[in-house]
Amino acid sequence: MALKPTIYKFNISVSDLNRNYYDTLNLTVAQHPSETLERMMARVLAYCFNAQEYLTFTKGLSEPDEPDILAHSLDGQLELWIDVGEPAVDRIKKATRLSKNVKVYSFNSKSSVWWAQGKEKLTVLRASFFQFDWESIKLLAGMVDRTMDFSVTITGTSAFVATENGECEVECTALM
Repeated sequence: MALKPTIYKFNISVSDLNRNYYDTLNLTVAQHPSETLERMMARVLAYCFNAQEYLTFTKGLSEPDEPDILAHSLDGQLELWIDVGEPAVDRIKKATRLSKNVKVYSFNSKSSVWWAQGKEKLTVLRASFFQFDWESIKLLAGMVDRTMDFSVTITGTSAFVATENGECEVECTALM
């Protein structure tokens, strides 16, 4: 019997001072059995950094051909493709053919190595690359409850996250 995902329910107050975007997001997030809490929270932060109408989580790890997060336009065009992690160059190349905008958010201890090894091939692609601070992501993952309310305030290159279990600031560095 296959393992089932763990379901999390988040009520997030997002204040993105960079884009003048303010909203309350009610997200139901499925954590794939093979997904770490750190990766799941990196997905949630990537969602907050790009929050907009029609932005949705996909089946993610369950569907290897889909991004983690996407947004379609009203006419059905794929507007935004977001991958979380360290995807292969070919995957990003494919994404740039399918979507108008492609963003990659790396987040773990090996993301600097991934970037250094693939930088020459990645920088020629029509995509944006970002890196969340690994230590901050681990701290954020340690605050997670299955059901929780929290706020995310985005200003400059960082997100300040306040939960009932604590607070942390996650730096999001643009890699190019």
